[in-house]
Amino acid sequence: MDKSKIPTEQRAVLGMLADDHRAVKKLFKQFDSTGNDKEKQSIAAETCRQLTVHAQIEEEIFYPGLRGKSDKIDDMLDEAEVEHGVAKNLIAAIGLGESDMLEANYTVLTEYVGHHVEEEEGELFEAVVKAKIDLREMAAQLEQRKLALMGEIA
Repeated sequence: MDKSKIPTEQRAVLGMLADDHRAVKKLFKQFDSTGNDKEKQSIAAETCRQLTVHAQIEEEIFYPGLRGKSDKIDDMLDEAEVEHGVAKNLIAAIGLGESDMLEANYTVLTEYVGHHVEEEEGELFEAVVKAKIDLREMAAQLEQRKLALMGEIA
């Protein structure tokens, strides 16, 4: 999603979430481009940390803030929450540190998150913009919670 096309009332929130998506996509590329096992483990750990924080702020603040705005948005939120559950299972498997399964779990996580991001930005974010939902008050909450979680999950 092009952040410059996001209306002011949604820009801070949707922009921050989209930035999180871009940061994780960079980690996915870094993982693929290295042949060093220790580096792969480090990149996987950072990916899992960022995804865990991102999912948590969405589940605690973003999704509840959108609930009840429309049936269509509620349906998308239900699907997103199920997708988060699957991603969390993959993150847990990666966290077990089984090096023989790291590549497989990380590959599936990459594909799964890619699909989730595509739907979230292409459908949910678009629906939020179309519904003209004012997210300005949510922006500070998301930022503060993200900073707190990043400190906790360091």
